[in-house]
Amino acid sequence: MVVEEKFITEPIKKYRIMKFLEKELERAGVANIEIQRTPVVTRIAIVVLNPGRVIGRKGRTINLLTEVLHTKFGLENPQISVVEAENPNLEPRIVAKRAARNIEMGHKVRAVLHSLLRDIMRSAMGAEIVASGKIGAKGARAKKLRVSAGFIPKAGEPARLVREAHISANTKSGIIGVLVRIVPPGTVFPDKPATVEAVELPKVIQAARPIGPRGNPPRR
Repeated sequence: MVVEEKFITEPIKKYRIMKFLEKELERAGVANIEIQRTPVVTRIAIVVLNPGRVIGRKGRTINLLTEVLHTKFGLENPQISVVEAENPNLEPRIVAKRAARNIEMGHKVRAVLHSLLRDIMRSAMGAEIVASGKIGAKGARAKKLRVSAGFIPKAGEPARLVREAHISANTKSGIIGVLVRIVPPGTVFPDKPATVEAVELPKVIQAARPIGPRGNPPRR
């Protein structure tokens, strides 16, 4: 029974730690968090856009986080390592947050997905963005919008090589879920040739305008 309880509680504890860190380091732009427990230490690798906000002045922020993880969550000898995200367009969580933020600002959902997919595919081998929920005016039926390009495996071992994140956007019409899947460059699939041809994007994706202050105006 002890084994079963540990099997259940460990993932829950890991989830709570990840949610805590994501909230505390929101301004740092968290892209990914990996937690690995060993008999001696608990290693926590955090990928962010701004490592300085995690480390803090003279390491104060990272020391405080380490202390909280030890006292509040009971982690033995937690060690935090911070890595800067090399390409934000290849980090699903960053892309999904960007999509959610622009949707909440009132930008057209389809335009947001097209613009982000184009940015991703400048480097990625494949990508898929799915928005589902009350897309449209208040009272509209829930529906799903999907844009994709390149190769995205959905099942089997190859699917484990796909980076994935899901974020919710809170709009006046209701909640819209944004799912982002990305295959980073250099990914080798057992059933695909090592050399991958360049992906030709549809014209509507190529012509997508940047989303933001200088891009498409908010939806009225």
